[in-house]
Amino acid sequence: MEHLQSMDWRLLDSSASPLDGEALLPFAVDELECRLVGKGAQPLIHIWRHQRAFILGLRDRRLEHAHAAMELLNNQGYAVAVRNSGGAAVPLDKGVLNISLILPNRAGITKLHDDFAILAGLIQETISCIAGAVEVSVGEIAGAYCPGAFDLAINGRKFCGIAQRRQTGAYIVHAFIIVEGVGAARARLVADYYRYAAGDAKAGYPIVNEQSTASLQESFDVTIELFVRNFKRSLLGDKELSQLPNAYDGYNKMELSQLIAQMVSRYNVD
Repeated sequence: MEHLQSMDWRLLDSSASPLDGEALLPFAVDELECRLVGKGAQPLIHIWRHQRAFILGLRDRRLEHAHAAMELLNNQGYAVAVRNSGGAAVPLDKGVLNISLILPNRAGITKLHDDFAILAGLIQETISCIAGAVEVSVGEIAGAYCPGAFDLAINGRKFCGIAQRRQTGAYIVHAFIIVEGVGAARARLVADYYRYAAGDAKAGYPIVNEQSTASLQESFDVTIELFVRNFKRSLLGDKELSQLPNAYDGYNKMELSQLIAQMVSRYNVD
């Protein structure tokens, strides 16, 4: 991790106050920052939470009854959105931590697995700092929601998924980490979405088993605050960073609104 620690990072950490309302706001910030990093801005660490959101992948949105399933979630108080990075459906709440690393890719070289491995390694190191010799596996977990080759799990139960979004000059590697609460409850919510949205379809969506998912808190003593503090230490060492304005106050609200509208128009289609 030495090459990461040597970088001149910026930090945007809103995790102390979970977001509410528009679920695409942090994704729009990532998109905007990726453009800036591609033009020469310093790399960014973006850490955030949302009170109650349900984020879909593109394939999830195309299921036959997706619109009705999204309306049902809206009626239950979830902010529902379709993201522009890879992956499938993920529920967010204040026990789920989201971390994005936004890095330059000036050479235009695609190293997908290397990028995933960087973030996976940082999360493994963070857990080691908190809990000692807890074994964290890397590899797809059968029955987990948002399945992928870089699922992170303890005792066969997934607690983290990693996705990526690439632009010409920079890229975003993003993780959702289930830190607090009960993992099975989130898995049950995703399974219910697929059952409702897929209707009679026999394929095209993940089969989610609620026992495949657990929070870190179900394995060892940890809080969001403790995880964030140790993640920063794993990435930055003893380096102190100046914090960008909280609640995204430093961003042009009109520009973010336009980005969100573009994402809705492009990805949230019938």
